[in-house]
Amino acid sequence: MKEEIYDMIIIGGGPAGLAAAVSAKQNGLEKILILERDIRLGGVLLQCIHNGFGLHYFKKELTGPEYAYRFVQQINELKIESKVNTMVLSVDEGLDMQGTSGEGEEIPLHTVCAINNKDGLMYLTTKTVVIATGCRERTRGAINIPGTRPAGVITAGAAQRFVNIDGYIPGKKIVILGSGDIGLIMARRMTLEGSKVLMCCEVMPKSSGLARNITQCLDNFGIPLLLQTNVIEIHGKDRIKGVTIAKIDDKMQVVPGTEQYVECDTLLLSVGLIPENEVSKTAGVQMNPKTRGPVVDDKMMTTIPGIYACGNAAWVHDLADNVTKEALLVGKSASEYIKAN
Repeated sequence: MKEEIYDMIIIGGGPAGLAAAVSAKQNGLEKILILERDIRLGGVLLQCIHNGFGLHYFKKELTGPEYAYRFVQQINELKIESKVNTMVLSVDEGLDMQGTSGEGEEIPLHTVCAINNKDGLMYLTTKTVVIATGCRERTRGAINIPGTRPAGVITAGAAQRFVNIDGYIPGKKIVILGSGDIGLIMARRMTLEGSKVLMCCEVMPKSSGLARNITQCLDNFGIPLLLQTNVIEIHGKDRIKGVTIAKIDDKMQVVPGTEQYVECDTLLLSVGLIPENEVSKTAGVQMNPKTRGPVVDDKMMTTIPGIYACGNAAWVHDLADNVTKEALLVGKSASEYIKAN
């Protein structure tokens, strides 16, 4: 039995993966497969129920699920194959396997190892791989906040999923550390759900979030933004009881005498995002220490021919529209790469 060879396998079914698949299909690639570890396509967009998406690409203001739905519709119309609830374990360059292009030349193939509860363990062969795995949030362990380890200390993105998808409220009296966009949006979301957001603390002299989010999510709801302020200790045994905050100087040192205890039952962390690069490392691509994602060229190809990275897997983007624009380039670039080899 002849092994099936895909033109492209896309790891991740979020905005980057969906747009790359659509672009590749429109540029002539036929056998395309999307692998998504969640139970449905859409990625993080499914939990972003706020508006503000699509202003650049669709010229219309959409919510995250609406933005994702438009691409899922195109995936279905173009009959692009996808597997959800599927975890990719590794990407290995199949040096011992080679395929033949239409011009009779050989093109190196790649092997994607994935697993799900329907197909079991799969070794899939493909001419090109697109790493569109998105990014992950930095946790408490990444920023080393002293104190006990009680329940109630969670990332803003995890809280967003709890509220918007699972229907759970993580807490009632909330302190937010970091002013990234997810943290700002969750300040508004938790307020609308009846919780009291006491403050948003930011260690830098200015917020890292979009100006529109600061206005719409903090100023409009009277939530104070404390700049150059850090959480220096967490209190509580089984459940968080409060935090100690303090002003910090330009050298990130605590200013003596500015310590203040704040009673709360939840601490949300919005302290930055880093590209999800575990799969990239298994592929052996060179990593960029500045972006923490793979090194890519102007066509978004990594240091290994035929392996691309786009979206937040390459570097963290502010807007989903920019992720889409980048992924459309990848689909076109991959098509040109296959036709040229």
